[in-house]
Amino acid sequence: MNPACKNFRNQVMNQKNKLTAILMLIIGLAGASFSPLYGQSPAREDGSGQAYRLVFYNLENFYDTLDAPFKGDDAFLPAGPRRWNAYKYRRKLNGLFKILIGTGHWRPPAIIGVCEVENRRVLDELTGKTPLAKYPYRVIHKNSPDPRGIDVAAIYHERQFKVISSRYIKTKWNDQALATREILYIKGHLAGKAPLHLFFNHWPSKWQGAAKTQPKRKLAARVVSHHVDSIFQQQSGANIIVAGDFNDPPQAACLTDVLGADQPAPPHSENALYNLCHHWKNEPGGTQKYRSHWQILDQFIVSGAMLNKSRGLYTCPDKARPFAPSYLLEKDTRYTGMKPFRTYTGYRYTGGFSDHLPVILEVDYIR
Repeated sequence: MNPACKNFRNQVMNQKNKLTAILMLIIGLAGASFSPLYGQSPAREDGSGQAYRLVFYNLENFYDTLDAPFKGDDAFLPAGPRRWNAYKYRRKLNGLFKILIGTGHWRPPAIIGVCEVENRRVLDELTGKTPLAKYPYRVIHKNSPDPRGIDVAAIYHERQFKVISSRYIKTKWNDQALATREILYIKGHLAGKAPLHLFFNHWPSKWQGAAKTQPKRKLAARVVSHHVDSIFQQQSGANIIVAGDFNDPPQAACLTDVLGADQPAPPHSENALYNLCHHWKNEPGGTQKYRSHWQILDQFIVSGAMLNKSRGLYTCPDKARPFAPSYLLEKDTRYTGMKPFRTYTGYRYTGGFSDHLPVILEVDYIR
């Protein structure tokens, strides 16, 4: 062989070997950060436990393109004023997949609570017709009495969270009932062992004014509080997570006075609730923007038992945060700064995702 050709071949082979080594290193690092069994964060160095991720996300008008037998979806039809069509729906579907998997740095979350979904079909397509299909996700959903036809639902990774039972709770107290989203209650075992009670919420909005609608949110808070108290009576020190879009900040009376969710300053009573989202320091400092102000509407509230490191499930305020990568935000040309990247601005299609940011909670399982 010509010496020049031989030398060239050796250089090519050396480069090929280097690329192969780099590729194997990348694969090895990816394998180290992903468990094929659970998909949870890696074990602590002392082997004491695993970390599991919970997500809540208001998907803002996640409608399909089919006409339902109610008026709420009329604006989100191909012939409707927003010209909602298969392309836009598919774009949002794939975008939501990327967001949800991105909340875990490409490790699938254990439990995902969602609201503003039209029906079971959109969730089945999210988990079955996007790359989420390769994970063992299951859906809990029920059509609600909400006039717009939007519901609260949950998606869970069945190898991380074992569901024992689930049911929807009407926002009703004595003879007073609201035609609004029902509260989703789920009882199960996280990590296959640790009992966990979940309440996913989407409380009445302030669309008719904050003062006028406050009694509705207080009613929802009273209903959740009643069921939480019942759990504490049956199981002192129970692991409870109350999450959702509460349409009020953490310091609102419906959350502090009615639900009884205090700031998480120690000491923590095992049979009390604590709001982990009072003072988010990381940008943007909220989950939804109203004019020029960021608001914390989407929150995680936990029982005091989960703030005690000696128990099986453990979390703390530092483990709750909004998920705010740059692709979920856009420039706010009217009020300065940034704002959530929405699917529509009014009736103008912009191709974004939601007017809310997802919120994340990390929960450790301490053995």
